Amino acid sequence: MKAARTDAADARVAKVLSSPVSRDLIVVGAGIIGASVAYHAARAGAAVTLVDGGQPGAGVTADSFAWVTLAGPSGTSGVQEGPAAGLRATATAEYHRLGAELPGLPVTWSGSLTWTTQGSAPDAGPGQAIVDAATVATLEPTVRQPPEWALWAPSDGAIDSVGVTERLVAGARAHGARVHLDTPVTAVRRDAAGQIAGVETAAGPLSGTTVVLAAGVATGALAAPLGVRVPVDPSPATLFRLSAPAGLVRGVVNTEDFDLRQVAADRLIAAADSPERTLAAVRSTFHGAESVELLSTRVGMRPMPADGDPIVGPVAEVPGLYLAVMHSAVTFAAAVGRLVARELVNGTVESALSGCRPNRFH
Repeated sequence: MKAARTDAADARVAKVLSSPVSRDLIVVGAGIIGASVAYHAARAGAAVTLVDGGQPGAGVTADSFAWVTLAGPSGTSGVQEGPAAGLRATATAEYHRLGAELPGLPVTWSGSLTWTTQGSAPDAGPGQAIVDAATVATLEPTVRQPPEWALWAPSDGAIDSVGVTERLVAGARAHGARVHLDTPVTAVRRDAAGQIAGVETAAGPLSGTTVVLAAGVATGALAAPLGVRVPVDPSPATLFRLSAPAGLVRGVVNTEDFDLRQVAADRLIAAADSPERTLAAVRSTFHGAESVELLSTRVGMRPMPADGDPIVGPVAEVPGLYLAVMHSAVTFAAAVGRLVARELVNGTVESALSGCRPNRFH
C-alpha cells in the first residue's frame, strides 16, 4: 500500500513538473538550502534569482551545530528508516561531490562518536561500527571514563555552515545567478491564470515563472496567501560557544548531555539545553576541561515540519510554486540542492524525494 501511494505521488509530481513553464527560477531564502538550490540550478543552466532579507546563512543556518551525519537527528541509531532515509544515506557522499566542485569548501571530515549511559548499543548502519571503551579512548583520548560502547561513524563530518552557504551563493553567481541580499520578500505573485509570476520585495517586484520557497520558518507565511498550508513550526535550538584548550576533542561527540565539537584551537560549540548543565557535563567528561567557560549563547528557530520530515516538492494547486523546507538542513543541503535542481531544470522526478512531498499533509 505504501509503495502504491508513493507511485501515485510520483505520478502527480511528474505531471506538475512536465507542465510547459519556463525554468526561470526565483529562490526565496539564502540559507543553506536556498543557496544550494540556487547553485545547483544555475550550474544546470537555469536562469536563477536568489533573494533574501539578510545575508547568506545569517538566519538559522548560522545557529546550526552543522553536523553532517548518516545517523538520525538524535545521533543514537545507525539504521535509519522513514521518508528521509534515502537522503540521509547519501549526505556525506553528496558533500564530497560538492567539495570537488567547489574546492576549499569548509568541511571537516573528523568522524563522530555517539553514546548514552542508558540502554544497549543500537544496530550500526552502513559505514558505522559499534566500538568498545578502548577504541573510544583511542579516538578521543581526553574522555575520562570511556563508555562500554559507542557508535563510531568515521565518514561523518561538520561544516562551517555560513562559510559553505557563502561559497554556494558565490558559485551560483559564477554560473549567472542574480542575487538580491538585504531584500525582504513580502509576497509571492500570481498572474490572472493562477500561475506563479514572481515575488514582491521591499525593493520592488521580481519576475519568474517558478518560485522556490526555502525560507525556513517564514515559508508558511509566504505560502498562506496562496491558499497553501505549510505545516512548519519554529523549534528553538540553543548553541553554546565555549572556551577550550587546543585538542580537547578530535571529532563530533554526541551524548545525552550535548553535541560537541571543536571549531578552533581555543573554541568549542555545543548544542544542548542548559548552559550550567552543559558546562558541568563537559568538565566532567573530558580531562583538561576544567577551564572551559561559556562565551556566548545563541538560540536559532529551526523550521520543524509537523511530522519531522523534509517538505520538498511542487504544489499542484499553485503552478510554479515549489517548497523546500526542513529540519537537519545542513545534513541534507548538498543532496537536496542537486535533486531539486534536477526536478526543476530537467523535469525529472527524483525518487529520493518521494516521501517528502507537500501533498502528504492533504
